[in-house]
Amino acid sequence: MPALSMFFGIIVRMHSEKGGKHNKPHIHALYGDDEIVVGIDGAVLEGNFPNKQMKLLLAWIAIHEDELKANWKLLRNGDGYFKIEPLR
Repeated sequence: MPALSMFFGIIVRMHSEKGGKHNKPHIHALYGDDEIVVGIDGAVLEGNFPNKQMKLLLAWIAIHEDELKANWKLLRNGDGYFKIEPLR
């Protein structure tokens, strides 16, 4: 699963799940032992995160929504992906 970005200890990954569990565009994020799946619309699909890291992740998603959608399309078509700037 490609790592799109890393910031403040959060690793953000994405892969297309053709016929998979989550049918909408989403990311997987890891922070320590915590893992969460969040739709590009900000809806939590699975898992949980500490509050502070969740706020950072949601802010990052909002800032990079267009890039996330573009990556989703690329991955679904088998055309690779591109990295996205981290929060600073």
